[in-house]
Order: sequence, then C-alpha cells, then structure tokens
Amino acid sequence: MEVKAIAKYIRISPRKIRLLMRAIQGKRVDEALNLLTFAPQKGGPILRKLINSAVANANQSPDIDVDRLFIKHIYADEGPTLKRFRPRAMGRATRIRKRTSHLTVILDER
Repeated sequence: MEVKAIAKYIRISPRKIRLLMRAIQGKRVDEALNLLTFAPQKGGPILRKLINSAVANANQSPDIDVDRLFIKHIYADEGPTLKRFRPRAMGRATRIRKRTSHLTVILDER
C-alpha cells in the first residue's frame, strides 16, 4: 500500500533538489534519512521533513509496517517562478528568476 506526501512552493530550484532525490530513490526510509542528515546541500533538511511527513502519514494506517517502508518514487516538479530585477550598468536591468518546486514522495512496503 502506497503512502504519499507533497510539499508545494518550496524555495529551491527543482534542478538542485533532484540531485539529492536521485541519491535516495529506492532506498529504505531510515537509510535515506541518515543520508540526508549529513548531506551538505540546502535540500537535505527539506527532503528529511518531507519523508518524515510521509512516514507520519503511513503511521496513521494500521496495516502498514513503518519499518519496512522504502522510497518508491520521489520527484520535483517546477512551481511558479518569482521574477525580480537587478540593476546593471548604463541604466539597464536584468531579470532574476527565483524558482520554486513542488516536491512529492511516495513510499511503499517491501
């Protein structure tokens, strides 16, 4: 039985968070959480919180053994982009794109 958790409008670009997601895809939950604890990237604590949320969702169902959960699917979709401007030389301006992500994790039992 699958369990899902979603985090929307997270202020990290999908490209950066996908690097960490590839590292934990298919791993057991405790193994993935341990890996994310020591990850130096900004996405480590964000993914830890998301996976802990999915485990808490699984804990609500009595027929799921939390100790046997693994990460079946984990992916980052692109959210809305915040557009900002930075002044440049000779009165010009350049656009800065602050990207957001929608993160999804799906856990399943082995």
